[in-house]
Amino acid sequence: MEKTSLFVITINRQLGSGGAYVGQQLAKKLDIFYADREIISQAAKEFSLLEEDLEEREEKISSFWKSFFQSYTFGAPDVYIPQQSYIPTDRELFEIETQIIERIAKERSAVIIGRCGCHILREHPKLISIYLHADKAFRKDNIRNQQDVSEEEAARMIAESDKSRPAYFRTFTGKDWADATQYNLSIDTGKIGLDNSVELIMKYLEAALK
Repeated sequence: MEKTSLFVITINRQLGSGGAYVGQQLAKKLDIFYADREIISQAAKEFSLLEEDLEEREEKISSFWKSFFQSYTFGAPDVYIPQQSYIPTDRELFEIETQIIERIAKERSAVIIGRCGCHILREHPKLISIYLHADKAFRKDNIRNQQDVSEEEAARMIAESDKSRPAYFRTFTGKDWADATQYNLSIDTGKIGLDNSVELIMKYLEAALK
């Protein structure tokens, strides 16, 4: 495929709205690369860390004290810290993931999940940015079915994510994560279901990528 024909789909999503499922189905139907855990994997290699060390920090801003101690402990030139003990700051992690996302979009057509992809790739000539959301009842059921957790735990996960993802997005883009004007397509997956959402996006792509 010629590089001029490459396109990229970014998906921002509320936790439980089906972003991973929709993204995977789109990648399968379009026969293109699906970028989610691959971004974590490559970032972990850059920092010589395990994927688990970074996964819990995905699309979150560290607390003030955690950020302070990272900066103080690892910034002192007279203190030796083993390579494997290094903890990247939020900014360093964002910059590495930005490089990975830009590299993926330059090399192939792809579906990219979260991580401010719609902002990072906003100058891409064939970017389709999507935002998925749903009511809390739908999201709780989706999380419980996927992760086998209680209703209370699913509600806690949603509440935490609904704070952390918008804060992360605003910190690194200066924009409102849920502002529909920055997306090409915004879908309430709880209204029409995940498979219908996939089909709706496919129809949109037929017109948008002509």
